[in-house]
Amino acid sequence: MQAEQSWLSSKAAAEFELNTDLLPEVLKEYRSAHGLNQADLAQILSLDQSYVSKIENGQRQVRDLEVLLRIATQLDLPPGRLGLAGHLLRPVSTPAGSALVGQVDTVQLSQTAWKRARRDLNRRRGELARAAAELYRPESRIGDAPFLARRDWIPSGPLKLDDIELEWSEGPAPLTVTGAEPEADPVLPMRAPGRRFDRYTAAIRYLDPPALFENRSSYRLLDAKLTADGGKMRFALATYFDKLDLSEAIAHELSVSTSAQGNEIRADWAELPLRSLIGDPFDLRRRALMPAIETLTLRRDRATGNATFLLHWRDPEKVATAAGIYGLIPAGEFQPSTIASRDRQNDFDLWRNMVREYSEEILGEPERDGSQAEPLDYDAWPLYRDLEKAKEDGSVTPYCLGVGLDTLTLTATILTVVVIDDHVFDTLFGAAVAVNAEGSLVAAAESSSVTDGLPFTEETVRRLTTREPMASPGACILGRAWKFREQLLRAD
Repeated sequence: MQAEQSWLSSKAAAEFELNTDLLPEVLKEYRSAHGLNQADLAQILSLDQSYVSKIENGQRQVRDLEVLLRIATQLDLPPGRLGLAGHLLRPVSTPAGSALVGQVDTVQLSQTAWKRARRDLNRRRGELARAAAELYRPESRIGDAPFLARRDWIPSGPLKLDDIELEWSEGPAPLTVTGAEPEADPVLPMRAPGRRFDRYTAAIRYLDPPALFENRSSYRLLDAKLTADGGKMRFALATYFDKLDLSEAIAHELSVSTSAQGNEIRADWAELPLRSLIGDPFDLRRRALMPAIETLTLRRDRATGNATFLLHWRDPEKVATAAGIYGLIPAGEFQPSTIASRDRQNDFDLWRNMVREYSEEILGEPERDGSQAEPLDYDAWPLYRDLEKAKEDGSVTPYCLGVGLDTLTLTATILTVVVIDDHVFDTLFGAAVAVNAEGSLVAAAESSSVTDGLPFTEETVRRLTTREPMASPGACILGRAWKFREQLLRAD
């Protein structure tokens, strides 16, 4: 897989090559001296094998002091070998008393196994999603991607975003399955002798926290009906962790199941009690389903009718979900900018949410999270105002291709496409950042800028959806967008 990635490039990777970094050669020398492969070394360092591979190949630059210290400690290396001052390393003390030590070791063993399993989960998400797809009715599948949808969630053609009506449901909507049931115990590590973490997100927060991990209010999908002529979606309010407590737990459950080990990964209902508790994945009354919005951004050349699109690599160190794989950009949770009730209504709009993500993920601007206790004034915001004007004159058109569920996590994504004429795109997004808070933009190897993106061609779409580690929502969007390319790229 590594050899085939030369067709892609990123500014971040190019800048990395200009720096002197001792770590890649140190790791290679250590493996050679001890007869280890990359998988062995990854296990010693409690890192993902793909991450170690990227370090050695110069694709990942480690600047996190804690990570470097951990590597030096685990490999018993002089800190100077990694360019670190010797006083930074301190001995770790062990509590005295054999009984206490035994209890601590039991907890540590549980936590270490959980962290190893989570790294393995992130490494194999694509394979596990394909295995999970076999658990559900074939007619629920959308194309070849490991993605499920109810029939009335997928319109027969691109639906203009403005033709979707959002409805609000007041009052709390009860939950039947939350991820705190006894069936979740096997995927919850010990937090103290005789006690487990009560929620999966609590384990993530204390044992494997990504850079971005906040329990924000989110819009919970209660119902959706979409056709090519219009649609409705009904929502209530919940939280982001309500989603992760169940979705990441059932993914973890499948990853550690006996059937998912070895070369042939399978999924067996008998080994998946928590997933079985969910039952019908489309029954939105049983669990909290907070959809993300993922967008295929097409830069349309009006002169030729051709298009390019933006691709994003999600850094495992920065994100809690869909880590280490490619996705479309922008993508983010459908949620208010703050917990204030006034912002719930102010932000309860698909397009406004998407524009916030464009600002944060592509332009690298600070998250507009309402931290100043003031609601976001969209009409006074230059980026939003310019995009609204472009929408009115037809040089920007947002579409919805449906709503679906990833088979591994059963999380929902609203599938969208935004077609932007080249002159508008270059004006508004020409200063795109190569690296953002969740990962980095990726372009074709011969491109001079990350905003060049990838060519929207059959070859590119097929490669990303069949041969590369691509998140299932993005793969589904690409497949359907290619199917409807003439309608999407037509200049009215």
